[in-house]
Amino acid sequence: MTPAARLSGAIDLLCAIQNAPRRPADATANAFFRERRYIGGGDRRAISTLAWDVLRGWRRLHWHLEGSQGEISPRLLCAASMLLTGTTMDQVRMLFSGERYAQKPLTPREDVNLKHLEGKELSTQKQPVAVRLEYPDWIEPALRETFGSRMADEMEAMLGTPTLDLRVNLLKGTREDGLRALKSEGLNAVPTKLSPWGLRLDGRQPVTAAQAFKDGLVEIQDEGSQLVVAAAGAKPEHRVLDYCAGAGGKTLALAMTMENKGHIVACDVHEKRLEGAVKRLRRAGVHNVERHLLTTGDKWAKRRAASFDRVLVDAPCSGTGTWRRNPDARLRLTPEDIQELVIKQSEILDRAASLVKPGGRMIYATCSLLAAENGQQIDAFLKRRTDFVRVATEDLPDLLPAELREKAQFSLTPLRDGTDGFFACVMQRVELKVETLQEEAPST
Repeated sequence: MTPAARLSGAIDLLCAIQNAPRRPADATANAFFRERRYIGGGDRRAISTLAWDVLRGWRRLHWHLEGSQGEISPRLLCAASMLLTGTTMDQVRMLFSGERYAQKPLTPREDVNLKHLEGKELSTQKQPVAVRLEYPDWIEPALRETFGSRMADEMEAMLGTPTLDLRVNLLKGTREDGLRALKSEGLNAVPTKLSPWGLRLDGRQPVTAAQAFKDGLVEIQDEGSQLVVAAAGAKPEHRVLDYCAGAGGKTLALAMTMENKGHIVACDVHEKRLEGAVKRLRRAGVHNVERHLLTTGDKWAKRRAASFDRVLVDAPCSGTGTWRRNPDARLRLTPEDIQELVIKQSEILDRAASLVKPGGRMIYATCSLLAAENGQQIDAFLKRRTDFVRVATEDLPDLLPAELREKAQFSLTPLRDGTDGFFACVMQRVELKVETLQEEAPST
């Protein structure tokens, strides 16, 4: 595809994202490219990069275009994004040539709205802090509660392009095997600093086309997510429950740490998510996993009360820790979403706790930056459930790096750790509390 055709594709993709405001942009992009299988891998990456540059700079672009005449359209946003990152006005006009596969020429109004941006920078100290750092105004107090004086630095790190992290599947080979296999296909990965199984690549890379991925030797998984699994300390002899398993990313890693032994139950309330795990489990060579769909009135949990050595609760959350990866999520999140999520997380914790055996552990995790979903959620749970305590630091799994074994709960951020934003807490059930299990599924 020509540069003009790629630009046209990015504008079409942004239109599709704009027309589905409550749908995650990556889901819209996947559907967009499935319907256009004629677009090759390199062109897909180029189109996605152009579109994601706009999503990452959304508030700053609108600030620069404030006062523009007419609609601030995806056409205008793409052109502004290019101008504010070094493209000249003449080059932009050439891309909007009206020729085959190119966008129609800029209108006089669009030209007027854009030409004053040439030579300017996307970020400027004149912008309000929330605009320059691309977060909703209303969430600033919560971010300051989490980060204090580091807030601006942490949020600036959230503006960067995320790395592509992989987890080597030890059921198929070693980390060195993964490095060699990827290198043989032109993918030069490096070991991650914290996860003992992690590999890291820069930017968007065609990993899913690599034989190492097709053979199940490597799986795409952020390093922070890998460390949540490490915190579980699941062993071959354990019965393990992945309570909000989704498509099974952490389930796969749990099976690996258990050497494909023991027994794992992957639960979720969404059938399509669980179905999506089947292909991944098969590719990874995993055969110790049972899938279970949670439904209203389900007696499954009651029959398995206090029977699991490990229960992982990867709770539904705001996703604020993944804003580098999913910049569109900043635009969809509302205060009401946080309020609803905190209630939902509390209910899920209580249900999951009933499935942990005495002496067993529950690992609560989110990809959120917010105290209300993380430490405060745990504090409230431990007040309700006196039969649970945070695990003593000396009893945390050796798989965790030393700096994360210093406390029973930890958080990770792009600035400090180079990962997505994650929170995890390891708790142990110290006694069997008599209780009545609710016979209904969590709302995840």
